[in-house]
Amino acid sequence: MTIPVHRIPAAVRRKARRIKLLLLDVDGVLTDGGILMGPRGEEIKRFDVRDGQGIKLCLQAGIEVGLVTTRFSPVVRRRARELGIRMVFQKVMDKGEVYRRIKQVSGLADAEIAYMGDDIVDMPVLRRVGLALAVKDSAADLRGKVDYLTRATGGHGAVREVAEVVLQAQGKWQALVRGYSR
Repeated sequence: MTIPVHRIPAAVRRKARRIKLLLLDVDGVLTDGGILMGPRGEEIKRFDVRDGQGIKLCLQAGIEVGLVTTRFSPVVRRRARELGIRMVFQKVMDKGEVYRRIKQVSGLADAEIAYMGDDIVDMPVLRRVGLALAVKDSAADLRGKVDYLTRATGGHGAVREVAEVVLQAQGKWQALVRGYSR
């Protein structure tokens, strides 16, 4: 689902050009928000492979990706490792504080960071980043307060959509696609 660059709002393209770090919530963004529990308490999550490919493309293009989630799950750690995501923050009670630490350690400015969320716990970060993103099925309180609302729902290609938007805005998308077309 490649979004033609002319269909991306100019203000979003401007902000996306500066992005060096894409931070993602997990439940409701990388997943559909559902949590399956096995009989022994083991947690099962469904991840979309297109979202994983979008993350890999961002990393390949030099855009760092990180996960910030209020829950803890070994499945998240495993998926992050599979995708090459090194920045993983789980069991986060204050996403704003973790964001401040990420900024301090990375040396990046707000304008160089994008964040994608789905619920009110994401607001402290969404208010500060250079590019605020939410999934189509996010909480109503977020929808009018973000720069870009995806067409896809959480866990069903929304992260891939954002990856395409950012990579197209930075002029990197076509070269990445050509790399797979050979």
